[in-house]
Amino acid sequence: MTMSADSLPPIADPSPACRVELSSVHGNGVFASRDIDAGERVIEYAGREITWDEAQLRAARQGGPHNHTFFFSLANGNVIDGGDQGNAARFINHSCAPNCEAVEEDGGRIVIYALQPIRRDEELSYSYPLIYDGRHTPAIKRAFACRCGAPNCSGTMLAPKPRRRKAKPVAPHVPSAASTQSSAPAAC
Repeated sequence: MTMSADSLPPIADPSPACRVELSSVHGNGVFASRDIDAGERVIEYAGREITWDEAQLRAARQGGPHNHTFFFSLANGNVIDGGDQGNAARFINHSCAPNCEAVEEDGGRIVIYALQPIRRDEELSYSYPLIYDGRHTPAIKRAFACRCGAPNCSGTMLAPKPRRRKAKPVAPHVPSAASTQSSAPAAC
């Protein structure tokens, strides 16, 4: 019997590198249970793989877009819902100066790696520019405000909206010599 990538359990860590506690940044956070080396695999982001449309329906049923913070977009267009069969990784808070990064590996697995050495009891963080398709209204910006406290804090966890390209001016059509030739004589 073969299992699909979306039904595989997360890879077990031999020595859990992290634990969930209350965070001064926001709600729950994930903290190092031991010293973690730069480049070390910290934890896999677990949850059920669902379609983007299903993620939108779940967010609406759960009270709005703020629940997107448990959704992790995959390269195949699907989403991992960390709120459905997820693990501690769903509580890693955003930071504009992160000490971890999320990497999509083969098979659609999201793994969190340390970007730098992390000391025991230090909060783990990564940058997650959240994709929000709706208008970035003041209320939405407040709902997704960044509280990381980093000197380079952008103030939001929202990914910038794709910039619309300005229409380039088009040169007026200038008839070619071939198209101006006719049987009538040209005016001098």
